[in-house]
Amino acid sequence: MNRFLGALALTLMGSAALAEGIITYETDQSFDDVVFGLENAILDAGLVIDSVSHTGEMLERTKADVGSTVKIFEHADIFSFCSAKISREVMEADPMNVVFCPYDIFVIVRPDTPDTTTIGFRSYPEGPMQKVQALLDGIAQAAIGE
Repeated sequence: MNRFLGALALTLMGSAALAEGIITYETDQSFDDVVFGLENAILDAGLVIDSVSHTGEMLERTKADVGSTVKIFEHADIFSFCSAKISREVMEADPMNVVFCPYDIFVIVRPDTPDTTTIGFRSYPEGPMQKVQALLDGIAQAAIGE
């Protein structure tokens, strides 16, 4: 049992650390407007969207299956894409930077703040990965017109 509690504590600490490593922007624009802006910002940067995960829909669709009644998001999509140029640069610096590819930007609306849309992405380590962080920051801000 002690091993279980220790693993649980490490898991919870890891989740908290991940939450601290997120860069977000909030706007009163609608979810659809932010998604449209994000799609255009990615394309304007010369990049291609690899996939869109409709995470909010999946969580809502499966909540009863896992014994929950909690609605986590009104909307939640995650856009995945990559930059061949920047990815090559950061992986030439350290091949283990492959762990960060593809790059993701999320757009969410929570039930407790239905008039606020949040766009964000994970923060990246110091060094070469700051090029990726700068790319994502520029795309996220462009998506909401900042």
